[in-house]
Amino acid sequence: MLKVGVLGAGHLGKIHLRLLQESSKYELVGFYDPDAIHGKKVEAEFGYRYYDNINTLIDAVEVVDIVTPTLSHFDCAKKAIEKGKHIFLEKPITKTLEEAETLLVLEKKYGIKGQVGHVERFNPAFTAIKDSIHNPMFIETHRLAEFNPRGTDVPVVLDLMIHDIDAILSVVPSEVKEIHASGVSVISESPDIANARIAFENGCVANLT
Repeated sequence: MLKVGVLGAGHLGKIHLRLLQESSKYELVGFYDPDAIHGKKVEAEFGYRYYDNINTLIDAVEVVDIVTPTLSHFDCAKKAIEKGKHIFLEKPITKTLEEAETLLVLEKKYGIKGQVGHVERFNPAFTAIKDSIHNPMFIETHRLAEFNPRGTDVPVVLDLMIHDIDAILSVVPSEVKEIHASGVSVISESPDIANARIAFENGCVANLT
């Protein structure tokens, strides 16, 4: 069993902790959260061991599961990789493309494995139909939900639309030709509603809202 530690014990972090605790493939060593009061509360309520030092937890495991706010993904992942630990990162991988590319270079340098939590790839509805989709030419996707302030550390494109972009790229056998997009900040400080039109070299067009 691989020893794993979780960074972040918010809404998603607690889900990761529960699933890792139930898994027969991992030994959940514990978790770290910068909010010590919250960390102790989670420890008391669920029984997971709380570490008040991020380095101590990383040193004690083989795999680091990063479920912190996106803005801290890069620093947490870099710290874990440089200690030779495999990483699992919640999406989006980082807040910028440059940070993501740096992590890819570091993964190769230190010989570790990294995975990003694109859970919609494993959605039963998508896996059931994926192999039946052959050379689609028009795709329309809508992912509209009640506003949730939990995801506002990044724009809605990186929080939600990223799932649909990932799914579309996996079924369209062509390179992207051009993208037209617009976003509006209605409630939060960053775009919380957006539309993108992706045109592919083979003529396929995808419209995402």
